[in-house]
Amino acid sequence: MTAPDGPFVLEGRPTAQLIADQLREQIVQGIFRPGQQINESVIAGQLRTSRGPLREALQRLCQEGILVSHRNRGVFVHELSIQDIREIYAVREAVESTAADALLDAGAKRVKDTCQLLKKIIRDMAKQVALSDWQAIARLDMEFHTTFVAGAGNTRLIRIYQTLAAESRMCILNLEVSYPRIDVLVEEHQNILDLLEAGDREELHKAIKRHMQKAVEDLTASSEEMHIAN
Repeated sequence: MTAPDGPFVLEGRPTAQLIADQLREQIVQGIFRPGQQINESVIAGQLRTSRGPLREALQRLCQEGILVSHRNRGVFVHELSIQDIREIYAVREAVESTAADALLDAGAKRVKDTCQLLKKIIRDMAKQVALSDWQAIARLDMEFHTTFVAGAGNTRLIRIYQTLAAESRMCILNLEVSYPRIDVLVEEHQNILDLLEAGDREELHKAIKRHMQKAVEDLTASSEEMHIAN
């Protein structure tokens, strides 16, 4: 395995958590590709760290499902299947629906503060759609949803969703032919924002469900097309 483009930059002494965060970001950006082996000696050299914290970081990412460890072979980037995609988005729907209820129950100020953050993300997303910057669009897409979930103020929901967000970005970036509806991407997120702002719980749940179902349709269709092409 060749070294990934761009060195790791970590402040101070690298810890397992810092290493895991950096590796996760490089994986979701596509610097490490699905099925690619993670070379411990290369990464340890880049970080100027011992194998101990690196191996702990790799173990954390294996527990998250971002990496997979094969006995006597090493650690590899997980290759997401169509079933994986369906499961990821089904759990995302459940988490976001729960977060929507918690957010609406938290009161008008919490909803208003969250909506302000979401509005800025949508403005940024519209700019990147115009530029067709795929990496930025995928990042902002997930930033919208993680901010939405964070608005609920439930630390466990937030922690669960961080892994789902990373896996979703892997899905999106590894299947760049997906999102055939990219022209309505901003519109879909704006609709979710509008329903949250209006406090329309029932329609918000329906919008979240439709959004996830459409994403699965796009991603699985693209995956099947790529499989046929190969």
